[in-house]
Amino acid sequence: MFPGGTPDMAQLLEQAQRLQEQLVAAQAELAEARVEGSAASGLVTATVSGTGELVAVTITPEACDPDDAETLGDMVVAAVRDATEQANEMAAEKMGPMAGGMEGLTGGSAPEIGGGTGPSGFSLPS
Repeated sequence: MFPGGTPDMAQLLEQAQRLQEQLVAAQAELAEARVEGSAASGLVTATVSGTGELVAVTITPEACDPDDAETLGDMVVAAVRDATEQANEMAAEKMGPMAGGMEGLTGGSAPEIGGGTGPSGFSLPS
């Protein structure tokens, strides 16, 4: 199970504590981060937090065609998707290195990031 024999439990606990502290710090940083996505050459922009929570949508007057509300809706969806994809990438970059640290604790492969749902209902891709 462990290469080279039995692990030192104190060392494992210390490593787990450091990993926990890094995880909490990364989660706090992601919650404060803001990512902006856009659609239709910037006619619609969406801002999400690093955890994927939608925090703002900006629509320029030029995007508002009273005869074509459906297109405006499509632009909003596209802008939110763009921002969310960028937030996913940022989260993977921040959390990925910590997953590698889990290998040392478990003696095997690190768990995959994603598939779970956070407090805002945002889920990282599996």
